[in-house]
Amino acid sequence: MLNSVSPHPLTRRRFTQLSGMAFGSFALSGAAAAAPDVTLEIAPYTLEASPKHHIRTVAYNGQIPGPLFRMHEGETQSVEIRNLTKDSEVVHWHGLYLPPDIDGAMEEGTPMIAPGASVRYTMIPKPAGFRWYHTHTFAGKNLTKAQYAGLHGFLLIEARDNPAAYDREVFLGLHDWNGQFLSSDDGYMNPLYDVATINGKMLGSGDPVKVKQGERVMMHILNSSPTEVHWISFSGHSFKVVALDGNPVAQVQTVSMLRLAPAERVSAIVEMNNPGVWVLGEVRKHVQASGMGVVIEYANSSGKPVWTQPEDLVWNYRQFAEAGDAAQHQDAKKIELVFDSKFQGHGNEELWRINGLGYPQNSTPEHSLLLQAGQRYRLIMKNKSMDDHPIHLHRHTFEIRRLEDGGEIAGVRKDVVLVHAGGTVEVEFVADNPGKTLFHCHQQDHMDRAFMMVFNYA
Repeated sequence: MLNSVSPHPLTRRRFTQLSGMAFGSFALSGAAAAAPDVTLEIAPYTLEASPKHHIRTVAYNGQIPGPLFRMHEGETQSVEIRNLTKDSEVVHWHGLYLPPDIDGAMEEGTPMIAPGASVRYTMIPKPAGFRWYHTHTFAGKNLTKAQYAGLHGFLLIEARDNPAAYDREVFLGLHDWNGQFLSSDDGYMNPLYDVATINGKMLGSGDPVKVKQGERVMMHILNSSPTEVHWISFSGHSFKVVALDGNPVAQVQTVSMLRLAPAERVSAIVEMNNPGVWVLGEVRKHVQASGMGVVIEYANSSGKPVWTQPEDLVWNYRQFAEAGDAAQHQDAKKIELVFDSKFQGHGNEELWRINGLGYPQNSTPEHSLLLQAGQRYRLIMKNKSMDDHPIHLHRHTFEIRRLEDGGEIAGVRKDVVLVHAGGTVEVEFVADNPGKTLFHCHQQDHMDRAFMMVFNYA
């Protein structure tokens, strides 16, 4: 345990440094006889987002996004990760129910992988659904590191029984690049980006997604942006949303556009019933102008891609909930979590806090939340700040039970939820996966400035 009276202030940066020192040798693994089921190599890479935009970064297996991994729910997988960069790394398996030592967050106790080292372990992937994997490191003001670097990939955990009500799948990853921080005298910081991509390419620079008339295409869309919410529309078509964050929705809905906060995923079936050459992209004009779009081209169609600009931004989690009024779980223990920021003086960054404390101070034995295995909990998240926050709970799935716009709901199960500025969102989960569990805002800059908390099990 780290001593709270250390001569160095206990910040996330310092904690990361100490963890890397402590775990570097532990991450080394000897050669194994059998080849691993999954191999990830983290190495420097230059992304050609367009002929005019070359971005020096790092990547998984020499591609952005990293390779799509398909795993069967409950079937053991061996994983090997090699770190060929000059910085310590770790891979978080977002949305899976894994033990803390391999979940991929050093705050939970996953060992960092030192430069030049490798690690091998086994995992049992569950639950089924569209998940993803990504780095979980500290960036600070360096917009070439951590999630700013675009270290992410698709992960699909296939259920034993899949009705397969579609003809094929397409995976699309949204990302923002080449940012710079805009800061004010009160310490507020906000990254501003020059480039936006889908699957690592700016609109018009990558190959089109080719489809056939009459096809039912399952589109799995991920927002891997380090900080930005994105609104996506597909001109001439609608999305039949069947799952959020990989979890089937209670009510399937057909919508004209999608909203994805950082780390959110949407799985939607699109009926290819309008031949032509179309654009799927960001609804907001300035973001699409930065490159966030992809061409969808029907067979035997040609011409300039068509974009139809929607007039309104339309999205609400409530539309996917169970019909009728939802009853409360009387056995759920309530935990109030208040989000705010603290001004630390001119020239300093603001500190993000949960219940008045930032990480790691809020996760010491006297302040951390202690969960009882098998107990249902209701997290009442009150956002007292002027920012929206995409909140992620590791190693568990929660159910949204109350939003800012009304009463109780049920049936919307996720691992990330956007809590609006000044709003309150309530979610419930069962503490059924013992071990340290990280709770945090999925904006990289907020996470780096202490917007995290570790829940412990009794």
